[in-house]
Amino acid sequence: MTSELTPRQAAHGALRAGLALGGDRHENVAAAANHIHSVITTLRELDFADTPPAGSYRAGQEHADATL
Repeated sequence: MTSELTPRQAAHGALRAGLALGGDRHENVAAAANHIHSVITTLRELDFADTPPAGSYRAGQEHADATL
């Protein structure tokens, strides 16, 4: 498990990427990055078992069983 991104680390990462963030934005950027990381972590834990990859799906070839 990784530790959460601190505002200081967010500022450093932004500078490395060429983004000059105002000092008042570091905390918000760190919070957003930590939230995104938690969502991705949850998605990585999902078990897709025998679900075929999206590339094997063909739109319009499904058969609807319900009537409207």
